Amino acid sequence: MRLIMTAVGRRLPDWVNQGVATYAGRFGGGVTLELTEVEAPRRGRNVDIAGIARTEGKLLLQAIPRGSRLVALDERGTQHDSDSAAARLEAWMADGRDVALLIGGADGLAGEVFDAAQECWSLSALTLAHPLVRVVLAEQLYRAYSILKGLPYHRGARMFGP
Repeated sequence: MRLIMTAVGRRLPDWVNQGVATYAGRFGGGVTLELTEVEAPRRGRNVDIAGIARTEGKLLLQAIPRGSRLVALDERGTQHDSDSAAARLEAWMADGRDVALLIGGADGLAGEVFDAAQECWSLSALTLAHPLVRVVLAEQLYRAYSILKGLPYHRGARMFGP
């Protein structure tokens, strides 16, 4: 099964690509993490924000493999702790379809993307910079994978507390 982070924007700092590559390289057992990028439309002075979001949404939806499960990322989505994220990953693995995790541009995702998505996730109630979202998502997906595989990466929240 492929986890495909599909994101708007191509020219990001090296630390973003290095962070994503670090976690992508840790998967195994038939699970891979890939990054697909679509070009962000140019912005002018009198830009139509809704139009930009629609264009980005079309590009994102065109970039994903047919038959994939779609997960939109948005601050208003469902927040998961590490264990529930692992449970979702386990369900996706059992389903066997590729999973496309959709990361919008600076103005978020268009309504058409939310309509097409089977799930909507929030990584945080905070607004995160889009380059940072890629690294955080890659790390959290790997954390969920490590929980399922019993790897020592995730130690749990109650390691030192009650």
